[in-house]
Amino acid sequence: MEKNLFNAYSSIISSEVKISIILVLYKKILTPKRISQLTNKRINHISTYLTQLKKNNIVICLNEEMKKGRLYKLTELGNKVEGELRANQYSLNTLK
Repeated sequence: MEKNLFNAYSSIISSEVKISIILVLYKKILTPKRISQLTNKRINHISTYLTQLKKNNIVICLNEEMKKGRLYKLTELGNKVEGELRANQYSLNTLK
């Protein structure tokens, strides 16, 4: 695992909410509200963690200028982290 991926992965596995966000965003573009619904996590937690994940280049906001209905997707690094999570048996079912 490359160092950048290793650092990103280690920052994700410490948080069930971050893991859930990464798993639901795989090959999808979603709003924070929809992520909240799919993960059964509170939207304020989702918004906080999306900000952190964006700063770490794991997710990207596609329409930053919008105040509501912002769309998020995984970056290339985020997709690699998601692959590592699945390779290590993480799934939404194991987090509930």
